[in-house]
Amino acid sequence: MAVLARELLAKESVQDTLDAISAAAVDLVEGCDAAGILAVRKGRAVTLSSFGDMVETSDRLQGELGEGPCYDLARRGSGERTYRIKDMSRPQPHWPAYAQAARELGIGSMTGILLYTDKEDFGALNLYARRPGTFTEDLETAGWMLASHAAVALASARTIDQLENAMETRHAIGEAMGILMERHRMSEDDAFDVLRRLSQHHNVKLRDVAQKFRSGHGRP
Repeated sequence: MAVLARELLAKESVQDTLDAISAAAVDLVEGCDAAGILAVRKGRAVTLSSFGDMVETSDRLQGELGEGPCYDLARRGSGERTYRIKDMSRPQPHWPAYAQAARELGIGSMTGILLYTDKEDFGALNLYARRPGTFTEDLETAGWMLASHAAVALASARTIDQLENAMETRHAIGEAMGILMERHRMSEDDAFDVLRRLSQHHNVKLRDVAQKFRSGHGRP
């Protein structure tokens, strides 16, 4: 954990830090198959980071249904900041629709830690396992350590919208670079340099240049 803390502090962006936290949760917590950081702003669910194939679907379902363990934890108002679902196959009366969908996703157990609450906004670090009974109180200690770093990283970001836009920008640029690399057999550095020069030459944001390549209108 000490080594991880130093590595997280060395990350160049909030997004890099959040992605490293999600990956570390799967690596450090025994039996954890997936992990992610969910933010909800005025009822809209945003996956800030994910590691594992079930995370984004789970987040989306909680947002669409307006129910789930993260929502329940944020609404309790009791000061409690963690939840633990030992066996998802058992009835979950507080959010039956989400529980059914989670079982279909193959989620056997979950645990999570609330990161912050601010009026209608909240966030949580969520850990998933396909096997029931995975998460114990001892394993939650590692989750708390990771959640602490996530909370600090989120506090340094001014808004969730900025993080979401940054994620979309990075994804667009990555896809555009992939197109250039495949089409013209470029290296990663050369592909990025082409996008950067086009952005400067036409005085257009790098993200907008990348979007044109993604939509098929780019002119490399």
